[in-house]
Amino acid sequence: MERPAWASPGIDISVPSVSRMHDYYLGGAHNFAADRAAARRALECLPGLPRTVRATRAFTRRAVRYAIGEGITRFLDIGSGIPAHGGVHETALKLSPDARVLSADHDPVAVAHARALLQDEPRVDVVTADLRRPRQILESPEARRLLDPGLPCALLLIGVLEFVEDADDPYTAVATLRDALAPGSLLVIAHSARDGMPVPEERAARMAEVYRDIRHPLIMRTQDQTARFFEGYEMVEPGLVSPPNWRPDAPAEPEDPYAHAGFAGVGRSA
Repeated sequence: MERPAWASPGIDISVPSVSRMHDYYLGGAHNFAADRAAARRALECLPGLPRTVRATRAFTRRAVRYAIGEGITRFLDIGSGIPAHGGVHETALKLSPDARVLSADHDPVAVAHARALLQDEPRVDVVTADLRRPRQILESPEARRLLDPGLPCALLLIGVLEFVEDADDPYTAVATLRDALAPGSLLVIAHSARDGMPVPEERAARMAEVYRDIRHPLIMRTQDQTARFFEGYEMVEPGLVSPPNWRPDAPAEPEDPYAHAGFAGVGRSA
C-alpha cells in the first residue's frame, strides 16, 4: 500500500477514520484507500450524504459570521477534522483580524495536517484531544495561549457529538465546557439525525453499521435529545432547526431532504 508523503509515520493507513471519510465526502485529497472504501459503503446506503455534509458546513460558516457580528473573537472548534476550504479558522480570520481559533481533534492525521497547514498562522493552533475529556482541552498550553478566560468564546461541536455514545456522558462534557467559558459564550452544534433522511429505516441502519464496523458508532439523536446539550444556554433564533433553515443567506431553494437531515442551532450562555 503506497503511503503519501503527508501521512505521519505512526498512522495506520489501513484503518478508516471518520475525519478522513468526511474529507472524502467533501472531495478532499487527505484520505486513504481504507477511508474511501468505508465512505463508499456509507454512500451506497445514503447517496446524498455529501449534500448533508455541505449543508452543515454552510451552517457553520453562518454561525461563525454571527459570532463575529456579536463581537466574539475566540473560537474553540472540537472535532475539527481535516482543514478544508471555508473552514472555521479561514472564515473567522477573514472576518476579523482579532480572531483566535483553537481546533481540537483526536485523529492524529487531522491534527498533523492542520499543524502543517497552519504552522505560519499564530492566531490558530490545534491540539490532539478528545471531547470526552474536556479538561484536557481547556488546560492545554494551546488553550491558555489563544482562549482568554475573560472573553466570551464560541464553542463549536460540528458533527462530533453523534460519535460520542451516551455511556460516555457527552452531556456532562458539554456542561463542563459551558461552565469553564466566560458568560456570553456561544454553543454551536450540528448533529446528525434520522429525521429527514429520505431513505427507509433499514438503509439508515446499514449506514450506521458502516461506522460501527470501524469502531465509531453513529448515534442518531432526536431533536429533544439534541436540545439537551443547550441546557444553560438561551437559544438564538430560530432555535434548533435543520442546517439550511438556520439564518439562511437567501430564500430557501426547493428543499433537498439530504441537506435537511439533522439539527443545528446556536445558544448563548448567561
